[in-house]
Amino acid sequence: MPAKSKAQQKAAGAALSAKRGDTLRSKLKDASKEMAESMTEKQLEDFAKGSTKGKPEHVD
Repeated sequence: MPAKSKAQQKAAGAALSAKRGDTLRSKLKDASKEMAESMTEKQLEDFAKGSTKGKPEHVD
C-alpha cells in the first residue's frame, strides 16, 4: 500500500533507512519511529516507493 501523502513517504523512508542500519534509530522521531518498530522492511519499501507528484503534504 503506497503512502497517501509526502509526509508519510518521508517517514517511511526514514524508518526504512534505520531498519537497514543506515541511520541510527535514536535519530527517528514520532511516526518514523513507530513505523520502524511495527512494520517489516518489505512493508516500508512498499509504503515509501512511488512518486510524490500530486500528493498532498499531509493527510488528516
